[in-house]
Amino acid sequence: MTAAELQQAAKALAAMFSCFPQSALADAEMQLRGYLAAVQDAELGDVQAAIQRFIRGEAKVDNAQFCPSSAQLSIEVRERRRCAS
Repeated sequence: MTAAELQQAAKALAAMFSCFPQSALADAEMQLRGYLAAVQDAELGDVQAAIQRFIRGEAKVDNAQFCPSSAQLSIEVRERRRCAS
């Protein structure tokens, strides 16, 4: 992703974090860095779509009440890419 796309991805991640109350307990900047590192090689559209699936409860997770981990987000991004191909 370009720097501008990373900025947009960060905004989408911040929106996701706000949907899961326990995320407020974490260091937001460090959390963003970890998530962005996990998806930096992905397409912005795939990242945004994956985030929306988590927010809507459409992603495969053990417990939809909790914010997905960076690994779960990365898996969901790859799944979207695989399905789109």
